[in-house]
Amino acid sequence: MTIHTPGSNEWLKSVTERTIDPDRPIIDPHHHLWRRSNGNDYLLENLWQDTGSGHNIQKTVFVECHAEYRTEGSEAFKVLGETAFVTEQAKLSETGPGSDSNATISGIVGHADLTLGDQVQEILYQHIELAEGRFRGIRHAGAHAERPEALTIIGRAPKSLYLNPDFQQGVRKLGELGLTFDTWHYHYQNQEFNTLAQNTEGTQLILDHFGSPLGVGPYANQRDEIFIQWKKDITEIARNPNVVAKIGGLAMPDNGFGWHERATPPTSDEFVAAQRDYYLHTIDCFGPERCMFESNFPVDRFSISYHVLYNGLKKIVADFSEADKHAMFYGTAARIYKL
Repeated sequence: MTIHTPGSNEWLKSVTERTIDPDRPIIDPHHHLWRRSNGNDYLLENLWQDTGSGHNIQKTVFVECHAEYRTEGSEAFKVLGETAFVTEQAKLSETGPGSDSNATISGIVGHADLTLGDQVQEILYQHIELAEGRFRGIRHAGAHAERPEALTIIGRAPKSLYLNPDFQQGVRKLGELGLTFDTWHYHYQNQEFNTLAQNTEGTQLILDHFGSPLGVGPYANQRDEIFIQWKKDITEIARNPNVVAKIGGLAMPDNGFGWHERATPPTSDEFVAAQRDYYLHTIDCFGPERCMFESNFPVDRFSISYHVLYNGLKKIVADFSEADKHAMFYGTAARIYKL
């Protein structure tokens, strides 16, 4: 019996497609890097395997994933180990073997405990120093899992983190220092995120992964109802001028499309048919100048290949103007992350 391993090179290569619009310059503003004790590493060479699979990925932004934290010292400062680790990977992407023909890790989004309020400032200064000109902001995810037993990736933030006055002050501190705030949460937290945006007008907020509409466990049979409410929430969030949207990251197992359970991953046409409406509604609400396509790799690699994903993204906006396409694939990310 053939055993299919979702996310493996063999599984992903079982679907091959011609590259659409191969010369289009792209910034991927959302990927991770890590070392794992089980050997399931995702380092620069792995990233390049994906970004070099046919599309013209020129720059990337690393986003925090609790990698390589320090094992000693103050708890609040252990996060700095991740920035030191990614800075070394970024340097390799700039001047190491293969750097002349592969994507450069041009920005780093780290982590800090924003409930420290104004006291988070010293941690931010050290992030900036360690990254040697690459540090762009913080992601302190607000994802709170109401039904953790149903999820693959369990958000462990306290309930209503976005409404915490100290947390909101930490977000404001980012804006004072010219840094961005990335977030990740579930669909039922979108209204609280909207409140956060209204209370932190001086900070650039970046909504990751569409606010993660769930589709497994108790949510599996509620896709239509969730989508209706999600559309209303996205419309409200987009009214905040300090928020931009990363559009992607909707191929995680918890989103409920079930591609990781198949013998083969989806084609770009299957991807488009399943997810087009999420993309088009968000683009309609925010406008192309406030949207940026993201890969969320290697997390979404468990469901779809990088090459097929970007083919699908290009198909979704095939009828858009050249200026709008450039904004979503490159320009918005370049402006927001100052790349």
